[in-house]
Amino acid sequence: MRGLTDSGDRTDDGAPYEGRATDRTARRRTGVRAGLAASSTAMAGLAAFGLFGVSCSAGGTGTRDEGPAGSQQVAQVTPSLASPSTTAQPTRRVNAVALLKGDSKVSPQVRGGLRPCSGDDYPVDTSYGSLTDGPAADVVVNVLSCGDSVGLGTYVYRPREDGSYENVFAAEMPAVYGTIDRGDLVVTTQVYGSTDSVAYPSGEEVITYRWADDRFSEHDRVHNDFNRAVSSGEGELPTQVEPSRN
Repeated sequence: MRGLTDSGDRTDDGAPYEGRATDRTARRRTGVRAGLAASSTAMAGLAAFGLFGVSCSAGGTGTRDEGPAGSQQVAQVTPSLASPSTTAQPTRRVNAVALLKGDSKVSPQVRGGLRPCSGDDYPVDTSYGSLTDGPAADVVVNVLSCGDSVGLGTYVYRPREDGSYENVFAAEMPAVYGTIDRGDLVVTTQVYGSTDSVAYPSGEEVITYRWADDRFSEHDRVHNDFNRAVSSGEGELPTQVEPSRN
């Protein structure tokens, strides 16, 4: 090799000194191996560091799970200690049966037939709500039959300042029922043909009443026709009476 012969290391007879070259080669190979070993150690360290970084950023068991560093501000949410308040007053309950029996606007047929179905349980449904903007909740009373719970009459009682109640609406007809819907009075009545039974009417009228000028006035009307194929049976119809809106 030219690098070895040009270095001037020769024996007494002029031949290259192979011992020196061998020594240099050995040292050079040892250095290469040491460099490779150092590089491997460094690469292993970098690999370990890289794995550690992945562990932190992936939300594993790294130090980020412990929370932010001490120099960072930690956001805190303080729960509100104020409790919600309400100004709603309890609705005053009424004796609906006493109202009906003492009301001359209720027909004698309804008053006379108003008896308990069992024990002290009268067939009366009562709803409370705001219909007439009175000093207290208005009362809607529905009278039903004991046997089949068919509506016989719907009445609305408006409270007075002295605590008494005034009848401001009455509807007595077959299968009538009144409800309160967002400040309106909604009355549903069944429509019967000449051959319809009480259980199978031909249709229904859904009438919405709204309070204005100290009386209820019709605001909306919806008519529904029922499928005649499912109508059957016989039954006697109650006498129809036009609703009164005082």
